[in-house]
Amino acid sequence: MSIRLPFLAAAGVALLLACVAAPAANADLFRARDLIGDGVFTHGIEGPASGPDGALYVVNFGHEGSIGRVSFAADGGAQAALFVDLPAGSIGNGIRFDRAGRMYVADYAQHRILRIALDSKRIEVYATLPGAFQPNDIAMAADGTLYASDPDWRGDGGQLWRIDRDRSAHLIETGMGTTNGIEVSPDGKRLYVNESVQRKIWVYDRAGDGTLSNKRLLLAFPDFGLDGMRCDADGNLYLARYDAGKVLVLDPAGRILHEIATKGGKPTNVAFGGKDGRDVYVTLQDRGAIETFRSDRRGREYGR
Repeated sequence: MSIRLPFLAAAGVALLLACVAAPAANADLFRARDLIGDGVFTHGIEGPASGPDGALYVVNFGHEGSIGRVSFAADGGAQAALFVDLPAGSIGNGIRFDRAGRMYVADYAQHRILRIALDSKRIEVYATLPGAFQPNDIAMAADGTLYASDPDWRGDGGQLWRIDRDRSAHLIETGMGTTNGIEVSPDGKRLYVNESVQRKIWVYDRAGDGTLSNKRLLLAFPDFGLDGMRCDADGNLYLARYDAGKVLVLDPAGRILHEIATKGGKPTNVAFGGKDGRDVYVTLQDRGAIETFRSDRRGREYGR
């Protein structure tokens, strides 16, 4: 014989069951695991970005000057293979994709931005950055404007560049610290730039024409380095904490929401991907490997 509970009692039981089930459902969030093991990529591993084909692209697969492609199986497994070798003398760092699915690569050795067609693997020079130290990481706004960090590691300094859609490169700030991670907010109204050695994150207001203003400090750290950054769709910032073995999630006001411990101690960059955009991929310099964790939000960019 079935027993009918009064409405309030039934609602209370349902709420209790939901509260009990919630931790189990979220148990795998923000917990790193291996995706690609040690030594598959070199210690120059960097620049993860998800492409329109759902694959993850990462620089320096097996040897410097290459780009690897990580494909995903239906059972959740992953396999890395060589995608392309860059022109002689070129070494990539940051990678981003535009809305047409074309890949952009910061070529720090040759002080330029490369563009690669995924289908033909044709490589062209998209822009040159005269006077650059070494373009490091890049970020792309929804309108196609690129921004590039440009650290001077020997002098503990750095610069900031903007590359417009006509391919013209503009040096927009000098005299900075060691500029590294860089990202645009989901609404396109903010640009974030960090300085690795000085351990500071700066935020700028970004106008519709791509110009920047109102630079201010978002957050400073007392220890460890700062590296690559990505935003989720709600504007939270995911930050690789080099030498700390962590990825931090910060809200737009700079408050720390989550700390994700990585197995490797030197995370260099992060990127979103997966079918729902909530898989976060972390490149680890000391391991030459890639780790991954699940987020509760999809990325601003996640390939598909």
